Amino acid sequence: MSNFFPKHTVHWHFDEPTVLRRFTFSLWEMAILTGIVLRLYRALVATHTSSSWLLLGGSVAFSVLLLCAMTTVHLANFPLQRWVWRAPLFAAVVVAAESATSLALIAVGREPKGSARAEWSDWLPMAWGTLWLRMVEVCAWALVLAAVVWIVRRTILREGVEEESETAQA
Repeated sequence: MSNFFPKHTVHWHFDEPTVLRRFTFSLWEMAILTGIVLRLYRALVATHTSSSWLLLGGSVAFSVLLLCAMTTVHLANFPLQRWVWRAPLFAAVVVAAESATSLALIAVGREPKGSARAEWSDWLPMAWGTLWLRMVEVCAWALVLAAVVWIVRRTILREGVEEESETAQA
């Protein structure tokens, strides 16, 4: 009985999540960091790898994987029902952070647009293009991920529950 009702609160032990785990719970922090990193990575790649199509394609694939990984790390903390609004909001905040970073890069003259540098008039069309691209990427990935989670819960985890109930009955 003393295990359930300790006399002193020092006996209580709570497992605090690590700093990285607490960071993944925050939609704003995860999405802002993702947006800034993606835009800086895009600027770096577009500036230095325009001579090789293979390197450019690999860089695009890496940025999509990074976006999907950050989305997965964030969404994994929540039930599937919350993904309906979290995934599009995550994409919108990523785009807002990318757009703000793009404005800063345009201000210092380092934002690439094709083989030239982007100007202030290029910002809004770039932001709209980024919004649609990121929204499609994040929402499509969230749908694929949700389907995988649903299938795993229905098949693999159900088998584990059935095996436990069979051993309990025996």
